[in-house]
Amino acid sequence: MSDFRHDALHYHELPKPGKLETALTKPCENQRDLSLAYSPGVAEPVREIQKKPDDVYRYTGKGNLVAVISNGTAVLGLGNTGALASKPVMEGKGMLFKRFANIDVFDIEIDCSDTDELVQTIANIAPTFGGINLEDIAAPQCFEVEKALQEKLDIPVFHDDQHGTAIVSAAGLLNALKLQEKTLRDAKIVCVGAGAAGLTCMHLLIELGATPENILLVDRTGVVTTERKDLNIYKQPFARDTDKRTLADAVQDADVFFGVSDKDILSVDMLMSMAEKPIVFAMANPDPEINPKLALHARKDVIMATGRSDYPNQVNNVLGFPYIFRGALDVRATEINMPMKVAAVHALKKLAQTHVPKEVIKTYGLNSLEFGPEYIIPKPNDPRLFNVVSQAVSEAAIRSGVARLPMHAKVEEFI
Repeated sequence: MSDFRHDALHYHELPKPGKLETALTKPCENQRDLSLAYSPGVAEPVREIQKKPDDVYRYTGKGNLVAVISNGTAVLGLGNTGALASKPVMEGKGMLFKRFANIDVFDIEIDCSDTDELVQTIANIAPTFGGINLEDIAAPQCFEVEKALQEKLDIPVFHDDQHGTAIVSAAGLLNALKLQEKTLRDAKIVCVGAGAAGLTCMHLLIELGATPENILLVDRTGVVTTERKDLNIYKQPFARDTDKRTLADAVQDADVFFGVSDKDILSVDMLMSMAEKPIVFAMANPDPEINPKLALHARKDVIMATGRSDYPNQVNNVLGFPYIFRGALDVRATEINMPMKVAAVHALKKLAQTHVPKEVIKTYGLNSLEFGPEYIIPKPNDPRLFNVVSQAVSEAAIRSGVARLPMHAKVEEFI
């Protein structure tokens, strides 16, 4: 057993199994405490909530509680592991919510592959929560589940594999384009991977100003073209009238490679065929679409990003989802809409361009850190993320009319 594998298993098992536990927020030491906490005292908030449902936020933890839910059909890079084996990942997601945004989480693993049954199960338990984070549900089911729940519920429903990846990568791409003296509107973009993350990344880039005709989508069969008859409804909007058929064809003269697929599919020869000052986001985990060392050796003018923490420019969803939910919960938003996602993109983009505090630089064992080819995305342990991203999301929720509380409401009032 490798040292890392041993350490990982040891970490999850000891000193007690798992990564989450519940904790008390009120005293429970004497008879009066017990009578207030449960019978007969608990009847009072029940009566108030029955009369005024919104008082559930006043008397319970709903407003700071998120469900992290999966059916285990697309767990990390491991595929369909099943619901039970997805639990360590869902606990880990809960850990990150709490660590970075002080949001409480119940992880919920649902043994169900039927879309309608999965939607109904989640909808039935939704009154418990202030928001729902869907996780590791395979495409296209993830699109269907998210859409159905957003229509049914009045709390934020967010599939992080789609939107978290899209938001963080878009922020990094905008900064990379700035450094390479290119524009999103004119950039020729190749996206490899036509699942949840890839499709949502492209939709968000179009929302931000990318030209749809400049985007080529590549799946396991090849370039998504108008001649193909095997395209589902989610790929069809990206079908292009082109004679390009393979990834090698697609990347020739491209400005941007966006990879959310498999390791080592972008060869050095393909990279060399890209336009001057190329941008490569090789985000497959744990092994990227091209080894960064190979890429940087082959092209001195390339800006690279990956999903790994041991290389610069890690596209890490933890830069997004904790603060996006924090911002949504703080103003009791009914959804996480496109203006809120765009606000998160621009907040992350701008933060990477600002002076980095010494404590952040020290945390990563660096001598310096400033906006440039090896720093286009903020670092996960940057404490400024909490206020900068959360506030941007809250403000966007208010402007777009989905907030139920004013901006001046403080987090402490509800947690």
